[in-house]
Amino acid sequence: MLAYTLIEKKQAGKALDKAEIRDLVDAYMKKEIPDYQMSAFLMAVYFRGMNADEISAYIDAILNSGRRITFSDKDTYYADKHSTGGVGDKVSLILAPLAMASGRVKVPMISGRGLGHSGGTLDKLESIPGFRTDLSLKAFKKQTDAIGCALIGQTDDLCPADKKLYALRDVTATVRSIPLICGSILSKKIAEGIHGLVLDVKTGNGAFIDQYKESVELADKLKYFGEHYGLSVRPVITDMSQPLGNKIGNWLEVEESLDVLQGKGPEAVREVSLALTAQMLSLADPDRPEKEIRKELEALLDNGKAYEAFLTIVEKQGGDIRCLQNRERYTPAKHIIEIKARRAGTIAAIDTYQLGLDAITLGAGRRAMTDKINPRAGMELHRHIGDRVGRDDVLITLYSDDKDAAEKLSGSITQRFRFSEKPISKPPYVYEKR
Repeated sequence: MLAYTLIEKKQAGKALDKAEIRDLVDAYMKKEIPDYQMSAFLMAVYFRGMNADEISAYIDAILNSGRRITFSDKDTYYADKHSTGGVGDKVSLILAPLAMASGRVKVPMISGRGLGHSGGTLDKLESIPGFRTDLSLKAFKKQTDAIGCALIGQTDDLCPADKKLYALRDVTATVRSIPLICGSILSKKIAEGIHGLVLDVKTGNGAFIDQYKESVELADKLKYFGEHYGLSVRPVITDMSQPLGNKIGNWLEVEESLDVLQGKGPEAVREVSLALTAQMLSLADPDRPEKEIRKELEALLDNGKAYEAFLTIVEKQGGDIRCLQNRERYTPAKHIIEIKARRAGTIAAIDTYQLGLDAITLGAGRRAMTDKINPRAGMELHRHIGDRVGRDDVLITLYSDDKDAAEKLSGSITQRFRFSEKPISKPPYVYEKR
């Protein structure tokens, strides 16, 4: 097999057969194909797409590149959640302990790092001092069964092909591809050994798939291929026309998650977290009324039990819960700059995608695979779409250890907000479940 030939074939819009896709992925894992050729193939898929047989073959190739997990407790419902990515999306940090606190499901969650302009759950968790996301699969299974949840990254032996491809997509602008998204998400989730999967499919200018019609297409494809592999799949389409909540950046998002887990926090984050967790519990018990599930979950946030579950997870995985219980122990960013509005009006739109890139500029993400993240870096929004803003009201606050980056950004970041003289309707938090 010549990688050049397969790249050329896909560039021409022709379909590859199962053996060709398998051999391509296998050769890449054996280092017989260099990064630059695999990047060319991913770019060809980005522009030319894949048909259903190719997507299935791509999922198979990634899935079979490593081990699969099997849970032995036949009386337990194992479920996970995955987001297609956005800005300020910290729902996994809330959903996992909230579902765990319910005692109705167990959540083995394997998450990823920041991808493109979006933040990653692993990076957020690792902003907690001492938190380990590198548990072995044996330890992952043991903790899930013992306390009801474990939060880790991909191990070297679970879908290792996706781990390499994921990092490559991140730095080659090949993230926004429905076939590649399907392969990445579903291979990991199938390998987890779960029964049910809730999918948070983002739509809007801060999502990887920003058009609503394409978001629906992605949701339906994820459901179709997930069910083909025996999962119960519940996609939910949620808004990403603006950042979710107020805070963007790893430790900042942990702080906001703690607020929600203690019955407070922004309404948007609470509502999306409740909606997705309710769908997870509904998969486990489809005959139970959703209103009853929702009421139970609200109580677990308000009475602090979900917060206590999060502390249990963090402590089990080596994290220092003292900085969660007393956030003043956490060293803040060296440079904190308040940015004021230059005009009055109602916020009509926010360039969410660019804000995600701005967070990277401040140090909250990666531009190259080798970049290190500053867990303290990020930003806090004080106004959202539909909010009235007065001239000189604080619009956004920047956090960074890089003084030059923060000061340079402070001169242009107000351009991410479009104003109107007319009242603007606030977008819904949740659009539909599929």
